[in-house]
Amino acid sequence: MPILSAEHDFQHPVESDEAWSESYYFNGYDPGADAGLFTRIGIRPNEGTIDVGCSIWLPGDEMAFLRGLREQRAMLDRVLEVGDVRYEMLEPLKRWRITAEGEARIGDLKKRTLRKAPLALDLTFEALIPAIGSDGQGSEGKGASAEARKLTGKGHLEQAGRWSGWIKADGVRHELSAQARGNRDKSWGPRRWGGPRMWRWFSINLGDDVHFGGIRIGTDAGDLHRGWVWKDGEHASIRDWDVRTELEDDGITQRVVHLRVTDKRDRVHELRGDLLRVMPLPSERDGKKTLVNEGLARWTYEGRTGYGIAEYLNQLGADGKPLLAVD
Repeated sequence: MPILSAEHDFQHPVESDEAWSESYYFNGYDPGADAGLFTRIGIRPNEGTIDVGCSIWLPGDEMAFLRGLREQRAMLDRVLEVGDVRYEMLEPLKRWRITAEGEARIGDLKKRTLRKAPLALDLTFEALIPAIGSDGQGSEGKGASAEARKLTGKGHLEQAGRWSGWIKADGVRHELSAQARGNRDKSWGPRRWGGPRMWRWFSINLGDDVHFGGIRIGTDAGDLHRGWVWKDGEHASIRDWDVRTELEDDGITQRVVHLRVTDKRDRVHELRGDLLRVMPLPSERDGKKTLVNEGLARWTYEGRTGYGIAEYLNQLGADGKPLLAVD
């Protein structure tokens, strides 16, 4: 996976596929404040919409949610604003600012309670590494690679970074500390949420100088392994994600993730992720039921401890169980 230039933080030419999407995603967590976020804005110009989801990890087991949807047919890039949430590009591939203010739903993940309360945030993301990914040009590839491009986008980039700023929920302000880290990604091309048979997506930061990112996607043509590791001041592509999952009693929610990651320099990296919280995100589109379990995890690797995401997407049957066994 190559290093991408700053032009890819701007809009890309829209193609004719009705499912064409250009999306911006950020995640972050501060163990000092026990607070963070994951948020995404997606523009679907051929469908004429732009939507946002902004989910805030609050101390303990609570999460706050803001959602928004409006009409949008022209592409945007420097400023993306939907409802109560605003993304602003301060410097392409280097700095972004995310602000929000509105009435949020606040849920307790264990008690399954829900209430409404005011939420505001002002956060700045500063990249720690270059953008790593694919520009989506050239050959469509073969087999699983070609299938994945039809379902999850053609172009993609990822970056690790540090966060600064604050989150205020229900009158309580949480200042992020110097430990706040996270990742961002951007995707462009056709995006069909009900398409992949499954995916396991990982976003891992271990200090400022070791980062992992990537995905294992299940397609009708087999599993596709993509990703990168940043270590010793340079990056290497990942050849294989060997995933072993310890599940909760429900048989679908990840509890502990064991990774054996092989990069294209034949180095093997062994990581363990202990889930701190998991937010289920169910959806239904074109008659297909999909569940994304967004997991906040504490990761250990070679004596280091860090934080990040273990995201599991599963397609569900009529009984609510995954069509594929969770590995």
